[in-house]
Amino acid sequence: MKLTCYIIDDEPLAIEVLESYIEASDLVDLKGKFTNPVKAFQAIQEQPVDFIFLDIQMPRITGIELIKSLKNPPMVIFTTAFREYASDGFELDAVDYLLKPIPLNRFLQALDKINRMVQKNALVSRLEDKSEYLFLQFEKVNHKVMLHEIIYIESQRDYSRIVTASKEMKVLQKISDLELKLKNKGFLRIHRSFIVNLSLLESWCSYEVGIRGIKIPIGRSYYKDFMKNVMS
Repeated sequence: MKLTCYIIDDEPLAIEVLESYIEASDLVDLKGKFTNPVKAFQAIQEQPVDFIFLDIQMPRITGIELIKSLKNPPMVIFTTAFREYASDGFELDAVDYLLKPIPLNRFLQALDKINRMVQKNALVSRLEDKSEYLFLQFEKVNHKVMLHEIIYIESQRDYSRIVTASKEMKVLQKISDLELKLKNKGFLRIHRSFIVNLSLLESWCSYEVGIRGIKIPIGRSYYKDFMKNVMS
């Protein structure tokens, strides 16, 4: 699914450059372009987008003032011809700051940052969805286990040990079966014997992770996938 954006800039030529870059990209859908920041403000309120390209220095209202006036502002990539405004932009947690004239390679770098942030935010939303759960059989009784409560899972041959903050359960399910059930739900297998809840990750190095004060090994064959998930 494509990311959505607006371009807000009082310079038509600057809009043309960004528009040409966006048209060449399969990642972004341009929902509108504005030289009038007041009209842009209304559009953002009525039809939110994932992010905006926003010029800082504009007549009537600056880009920084525009962002500050929004209750729920989208992610921002600031664009300007004035390098001295960079610090002001980053104080507002801008994703990136592009100096005009904007070269294609810098546009692509900024787009990659936006894409990674959108993916990370989607993961966090899934992890915070406290309605997700599994029913697991323990001592002949099926127990409802909320996913956000699971710290890690340890393989014990045909069984799996489920560890939460309040209890442990040994269930008759292979770790490979649980791995499939937890796919795309914020959990990651980092070792042939361990699956961890990424939202609870506290530290990591090349051979282990720290999670709730517990050290869990990272298998060599799992390290590349682990790095991809942590750094995305």
